[in-house]
Amino acid sequence: MTNPPVVKTGMLIRRPVGEVFEAFVDPAITTRFWFTRSSGRLTPGAQVKWEWEMYGVSTHVKVREVDKDARILADWGIEESPTTIEWKFFPQDDGTTYVQITNDGFAGDGDSAVAAAIDSMGGFTMVLCALKALLEHDLRLTIVADAHPVDIKM
Repeated sequence: MTNPPVVKTGMLIRRPVGEVFEAFVDPAITTRFWFTRSSGRLTPGAQVKWEWEMYGVSTHVKVREVDKDARILADWGIEESPTTIEWKFFPQDDGTTYVQITNDGFAGDGDSAVAAAIDSMGGFTMVLCALKALLEHDLRLTIVADAHPVDIKM
C-alpha cells in the first residue's frame, strides 16, 4: 500500500453550529445517538471512556484539542490500536452546520488497515445520520445499536 487509508465523511445538519457541536462534547446528548455511556465531557486534555453496552465493548478517548463550535481532535482506541478522529464544524449562512469527520492512523498490514477504515467509514456515517434525525426531527434512531444485532439469523 502506498498511502494509508484516511476516512472522511460529512453531513449537513439543519441546526446552528453551537447545538451541533454540543451534541458531540456533551455525553447527555451523544448517548442519545451514538454510544450508551460516557465517563465525561470532551474537554481539552480529558481522557474519557465510551461504552456501547449492548455490545459489551468500550474504548478510551484522549482529547487533544477542542475549539468551541469549530473543531475537536482526539485519539481513540488508545488501549490497543489508536487512531485519530477530527470533527470540524462549518456554520452556514442559513443557520445550518456542515460536520466533517476524519479518521486516520489505521495500523497493521494493508488489508487490516483498509478493513478498519471501511468499518470506520460506515460507523461514522451512521453516527451522522442518527445525529441528523435527533437534532432536526427529535427522532432517536437505533441504527448504531441495530448495526450488529445479537442473535440475528442470516
